[in-house]
Amino acid sequence: AEDGIEVIEGQGIVLCCFQTRTGIKFALTAEPGTQHMRRVLREIYVSYADCALKDPFYELDMPIRSELFSQALNDLMVKYSSAR
Repeated sequence: AEDGIEVIEGQGIVLCCFQTRTGIKFALTAEPGTQHMRRVLREIYVSYADCALKDPFYELDMPIRSELFSQALNDLMVKYSSAR
């Protein structure tokens, strides 16, 4: 979506937000100067779609309790931590 917060920078922190066309919002905080935040948020969304939305027991607005999703997030953080 084109409306809403995209990036807020404060003293010692950056908040980057991504809102899908369906209204789901993802937020990521990091240190100033962190690269690829938008890309990370998009990859988190892909993992969310693959792990949560395809789970027949998951309902929107429910907390995500998926080992597969947690592992996907851990893998993303490792991937982008080593890309510095």
